[in-house]
Amino acid sequence: MTARRKPEREDRGEQIQAAERETARQRILAQAEAERIPAEESTRAKPDRRWQREQP
Repeated sequence: MTARRKPEREDRGEQIQAAERETARQRILAQAEAERIPAEESTRAKPDRRWQREQP
């Protein structure tokens, strides 16, 4: 049994699709990094002002 080779046109199309997927992946990662909130900012405790008002 011999392996059939795909026509070059299909190989080229697959290469183009792979390149487009990689470009889209990089764009999404760059956007996510730009919108990311550092953990230090999102986990910082905020003072409870009600507690401060109750103290004399």
